[in-house]
Amino acid sequence: MKIMKVIKTLVSTNRIDTMGHRPLLVVAEKEGGTPSVAVDAVGCVPGDWVICVGSSAAREAAGAKDYPSDLTIVGIIDHWAQQD
Repeated sequence: MKIMKVIKTLVSTNRIDTMGHRPLLVVAEKEGGTPSVAVDAVGCVPGDWVICVGSSAAREAAGAKDYPSDLTIVGIIDHWAQQD
């Protein structure tokens, strides 16, 4: 699992059918870090610190073993102090 920060929403209306209409968010491990796209399974908003899972855990957390995701948000962190 990784701690990441939600940077912004990502709009992608032209998708393969298996992706459905799950929200996509841009996340990064730290301020100014390399952005990644994650499936939002919990309903977070930009600015939230979140817990992300990857690989097969990401696909299952997104709803199915064949879901095309390698990064899924599985939790919103209530309190956490980022350390540089």
